[in-house]
Amino acid sequence: MNTCDFKKELERHNLQLTRAETTALQVNIGLACDLACRHCHLEAGPARTEMMDEETVSAVIQCARRLPFNTIDITGGAPELLPFLPHMIESLAPLAPHLIVRTNLVSLARPESKLLPELYRHHKVIISASLPATNASQTESQRGSGVWATSLSMLKELNRIGYGVEGSGLQLDLISNPAGAFLPAGQAQTERRYRQDLQRRHGIVFTNLYTFANVPLGRFRAWLEQSGNLDSYLKKLSGSFNSCTVAGLMCRSQISVDWNGFLYDCDFNLAAGLHHGERRIHISELKQLPACGTAVPVGDHCYACTAGSGFT
Repeated sequence: MNTCDFKKELERHNLQLTRAETTALQVNIGLACDLACRHCHLEAGPARTEMMDEETVSAVIQCARRLPFNTIDITGGAPELLPFLPHMIESLAPLAPHLIVRTNLVSLARPESKLLPELYRHHKVIISASLPATNASQTESQRGSGVWATSLSMLKELNRIGYGVEGSGLQLDLISNPAGAFLPAGQAQTERRYRQDLQRRHGIVFTNLYTFANVPLGRFRAWLEQSGNLDSYLKKLSGSFNSCTVAGLMCRSQISVDWNGFLYDCDFNLAAGLHHGERRIHISELKQLPACGTAVPVGDHCYACTAGSGFT
C-alpha cells in the first residue's frame, strides 16, 4: 500500500483532500520526551534531543500575533521539557480563544513542571492528556513501567485544582489509543467505560474522551513491521475507510509547525516528511493563512484518520 492507494480511495468516492479555512495552529516543540511509547508516530523519547529554540518560539508567537487562529495546539514530544513553555503559554493565551497543551501526564508530574498546572489554570489552557487504558497492565505495555501510578496521581492533582470538574471552566480531555495492531472501540462506549472505571475506582473525572487509531508511522510502524502486522493493519485501516470523515479532517483546517519552524498540514505529515505546499516553508514566511483549495499531500498513513469515526 502506498500514497497512490489513498489517492485512488479518494477518487473512488469522488473526493479530493484539499484545505478549507485554516482555524488552528499546531506547534510541535520537539521530539524530546521522557517516555518512548510503542505507538508514537514521531519516535519521540529520552534519547531524542530535537527541541524548538528560542528564535523559533519567537517566530511562532509572531505568527500567532499577525494571523487569526481560533485554536493553538502545543504538542511534542513532551511540551513540558521545553524550557520556553511558560513564556509560550503567557504569550499565546491572549491570542486565541482556545489554547491546548498535550501531555503524557508523566512529564507534567516532574518536579521541574510543578508550576505548570497553576499556569494552565490561570490561562484556562485546555489539557489534552494521554491515557491508553483504565488499567495498569495495558497502559504500561504501551508506555512503560511505573507510568500508571504517576498518571493517576497527576490526574487527581488536576482534578484538585478544578480541571475536569463540571462548572469549573477548566477542560481536561483524555486521549486513548489501542495498545496493539487493532482499531479502537467505539468512542461513546469507551468514554462511558472510562468515566465509570476512573470515577468508581479512583475518584477521577474528566471533560471529554477521544479515541484514535494508531498511525502507521515512526515507532509504531517499525513495531508493525517487526511483528509481521504491517500488511494486516493497513488492510484493517483501508477496509474501515469512511468517506464521511474527509470533510472534517484536521489537515484541512490547521497548519502544523515543527521544532525548526517548517510547516506541514498536520503532525502526521510532519512525521512522514510531507511539507505543506510540498516545499519547505518557514513559519516566518507565513504572511497569510493558506488558501482554501490547496492540495494536502497524502500517504498510506492517512487511512488512520479516515477509519471509523476518523481523526478530526
